[in-house]
Amino acid sequence: MRLFLSTICFFLFVNCQQSEIRRPINKNKKLFLKESAIRNKNRFEIEQELFKKFAENSSLEFSISEFGFWYAYKTKNEINDIIPKKGDHVTFSYKIEDLNNNLLYSEKDLGKVSFFVDEEDLIPAIRRGIKIMKEDEVVVFLFPSYLCFGYQGDGEKIGTNQPLKFTIKLIKLKQKKYES
Repeated sequence: MRLFLSTICFFLFVNCQQSEIRRPINKNKKLFLKESAIRNKNRFEIEQELFKKFAENSSLEFSISEFGFWYAYKTKNEINDIIPKKGDHVTFSYKIEDLNNNLLYSEKDLGKVSFFVDEEDLIPAIRRGIKIMKEDEVVVFLFPSYLCFGYQGDGEKIGTNQPLKFTIKLIKLKQKKYES
């Protein structure tokens, strides 16, 4: 019996010692992430240059947003100053073109879209762009690929890492009623 207890105590003592931390087998993960960040930064700079060239050859006056997209007003609403906020219901129509003005999806293809701002899932480009618009405005947006369909494209007409031109018309804005 003593031998049995001594054996158990020995194994417990050996198992309770500090175990060595297991390191990941893939040591290149940090390198991959660093290279990916560099690629994305380069892609962003290339797309910004494309936007600059597009804006120089356009009759519209483009501004740059803090999110990296460019925009210009085709029709501006000078009377109303209400812009969509979270929970507001908006209805809009839009078309998508490439930066050579080739039509990829027409307003007829896409139809009218209604959604609650920041409460429904749409691509980041539309979610961010719609928030600078007022009712009855038509705005031309130049969106970087990371705000649109990114490295996947849409599997049909939009390629991988393709910056796009969206023309959006905000048809209706219905503000959320806040309870006091």
